[in-house]
Amino acid sequence: MPEKVPMSRSEMMSRIGSRDTAPEIAVRKALHRAGYRFRLHRKDLPGRPDLILSKHRAVIFVHGCFWHGHAGCRNFRIPKTNQTFWREKIGRNAERDKEVTDRLLSLGWKVLVVWECATKRKMVEDTVAEIASWLREHEVAGEIPSVDPSAEVKDG
Repeated sequence: MPEKVPMSRSEMMSRIGSRDTAPEIAVRKALHRAGYRFRLHRKDLPGRPDLILSKHRAVIFVHGCFWHGHAGCRNFRIPKTNQTFWREKIGRNAERDKEVTDRLLSLGWKVLVVWECATKRKMVEDTVAEIASWLREHEVAGEIPSVDPSAEVKDG
């Protein structure tokens, strides 16, 4: 029987989709249970937000902690190999996220980022309560969860 060869990092990363991820689906299901109705991935909006709540003129992005560089999160660390590449890649993603947020804000949309780490089974209902609170308030941009700014990003 042939030995099982582990997948390369490139193969593993290429299998991760950008839409309908487990964290995104968890947020969608919980929001729907809470009575919120939304559209998905509108092509006519900058960045194709994950969820669009037109009634509230609000969009929600569900960001993966690794891919979007969630500083201070235990789920984010630069891989040990090819660190320069990963720092640049994740840095570009973060720059693009900021540009998209700025464009949406200039168009009059409220923008919320929900981090993957806030979508775990035990936390998702609390996350939806925070989303509901954010929708009622007048803040135009927000992030869930807030992270201790003194926490350091782990290097591989």
